[in-house]
Amino acid sequence: MQVKDVMVRTPASCGPQTNLGEAAAILWNRNCGILPIVDSQQRVTGVVTDRDLCIAMGTRNNLPGEISLAQVTSGKVYSCRSDEAIPGALEIMARNKVRRLIVLDGQGRLEGILSMDDIVLHAEPAVTGKVAEVPSDTVIKTLKAIYGPQLPQVARSATSAAN
Repeated sequence: MQVKDVMVRTPASCGPQTNLGEAAAILWNRNCGILPIVDSQQRVTGVVTDRDLCIAMGTRNNLPGEISLAQVTSGKVYSCRSDEAIPGALEIMARNKVRRLIVLDGQGRLEGILSMDDIVLHAEPAVTGKVAEVPSDTVIKTLKAIYGPQLPQVARSATSAAN
């Protein structure tokens, strides 16, 4: 099974000048938790999650409409291609501790989004005599890697400085 078999093909997106209030409304209206940030050529320059928005709004003394996504995104984009096999996408998710990947075309443009939710819905238990396209034990292993303990960025910085 490939990424294109399970990904969302019609993701919402926005530009870097979109403010946090507008981004929150898009996430709410589209019932999603990640929003790719694209340039004028639809190339992905960053992403923002619902968690990113909450932290940004809670740590700044500004109204959400006064803060642009460009001010709060790191520019890190974890991605895969639509023709990639699901196990390869799961490896990227596990390695980077993310539950969603941006799916890019050959020119780096937004093609879709792959989430753990999409993969879980296609996972199958191991059955004697049948090879599962997405084995449930592989999905569980990936989830354990994603959900494993990790320090918040602030704690990581303080720990590094103390050593």
